[in-house]
Amino acid sequence: MTIQLFPLETSPKILRNVREAELIEYAIRRGEGRLADGGAIAVETGQHTGRSAEDKYIVRDAETDRAVWWDNAKEMSEEQFERMLADFVSFARHKQLFVQDLYAGADAAHRLNARIVTEYAWHALFIRHLLRRPAGAELANFVPEFTVVDLPSFRAAPLYHGTRSETVIACNFSKRIVLIGGTSYAGEIKKSVFSFLNYILPARNVMPMHCSANVGKDGNSAVFFGLSGTGKTTLSADPTRELLGDDEHGWSEDGIFNFEGGCYAKTIRLSKSAEPQIWHATNRFSTVLENVVIEPVTRVPDFDDNRLAENSRSAYPLEAIANASLTGTSGHPKNIVMLTADAFGVLPPIAKLTPSQAMYHFLSGFTAKVAGTEKGMGAEPAPTFSTCFGAPFMPRHPSVYGNLLRRLIAEHNVDCWLVNTGWTGGKYGIGTRMPIKVTRALLEAALSGELKGQTMRTDPVFGFKVPVVLPGIDSKVMTPRETWGDPNAYDKAAAKLADMFHENFAKFVPYVDADVLRAGPSIGRAAAAAE
Repeated sequence: MTIQLFPLETSPKILRNVREAELIEYAIRRGEGRLADGGAIAVETGQHTGRSAEDKYIVRDAETDRAVWWDNAKEMSEEQFERMLADFVSFARHKQLFVQDLYAGADAAHRLNARIVTEYAWHALFIRHLLRRPAGAELANFVPEFTVVDLPSFRAAPLYHGTRSETVIACNFSKRIVLIGGTSYAGEIKKSVFSFLNYILPARNVMPMHCSANVGKDGNSAVFFGLSGTGKTTLSADPTRELLGDDEHGWSEDGIFNFEGGCYAKTIRLSKSAEPQIWHATNRFSTVLENVVIEPVTRVPDFDDNRLAENSRSAYPLEAIANASLTGTSGHPKNIVMLTADAFGVLPPIAKLTPSQAMYHFLSGFTAKVAGTEKGMGAEPAPTFSTCFGAPFMPRHPSVYGNLLRRLIAEHNVDCWLVNTGWTGGKYGIGTRMPIKVTRALLEAALSGELKGQTMRTDPVFGFKVPVVLPGIDSKVMTPRETWGDPNAYDKAAAKLADMFHENFAKFVPYVDADVLRAGPSIGRAAAAAE
């Protein structure tokens, strides 16, 4: 396949594969950030403190026309992209740029040679942490298969370039190049690489997953699917298990492998006692602190201060976690955990899923946003359904990923669990957040095999199996209705949430088998089927 390289790659103003300490020196000299106590570099991203999903485009051409799920993607014409590329080249011609040649994927059989071109030194440091670093001898013969060009100070012209705003993430999968402009949020870079892997890997029978993963002392690995804020990073950073990675993995015929070489952890209200591994990795030399408030005199980070962003982050290499895997690979998982932060307080803390239920909940990708965390939200929690637990990064139709996951679960006899890290005893504002000690105890029992041997009840609303009791856990927590002061209020909330699931899943009805349709909530099903 022809690879579109960025035309300025031979410029003498490009600094190639600069290492961590020198990148920090460049960033400080150029005014991109400042050192925090402990040696991390603190940076601010301005108005963009998260992904700009509405400004992401995929080029529609002969290759992508039938391959991409256009209901979930904004298209850009080939002509618009070429115009954008020419302007990127012109804009960057006299700038000092940083190039990092990196691997995306720990498995050599499926990894991607990624070349990342950045305007900011700290962006080069960020992606050097987040992807995998080739050895010196490998760099000598490195041939890029995919290029990301990241120019935060570039501004798109909507009338000329056909964009929604001055911000643009333009993905040309056929030419294997992504252009990012008008945003300093570093997460756009890594998610561009992830999106391309999600596009190419299913055709190779490799399942790309927005998940964290770890491995027990017995060699049994576990996968944790979940949207932002559900606990993917926190729960996979278990000191008793080896960490594969906190965000992106593939599942091939040989087992699972990490796409990345680092972690991108949320830091708002980060606790040293509750999350010691993430805490120590965050407060170390060369870690990137993104939108973390720094005390001006002592330079100590204040993780409780959200003035810069609720979505504050730290980026660090995997080796900053003491028990991280050196290989980034493991055998086939024995357990899959789907994490949801249910702010309605309806779902149990853990439930055992059949393969059909696992596909239903994977396609649903449910979590909830709580009131007050986003502009315009009212008093009620807002449901979020992000198919495959990562819809913005999944270019193909969800059924492609769902059917691949279902086949792998069946082939390898994987136990599947739905874990609620959200609210108990009532919805947000009335109930309380599920104690992390309870979640960890239940996960430990699930991953060890102890939990599936416990007595189970069938949930009357969702139809999945729920453990009745586990030693050391209050039995009431296992039955959400019993934790509510008003059981009738619980029934109404459960019925409302069930309706939301049915309404969201309607778009998948033509693409799934009857047993998957039956795997949804049992109440409201007749009405949903009639529609």
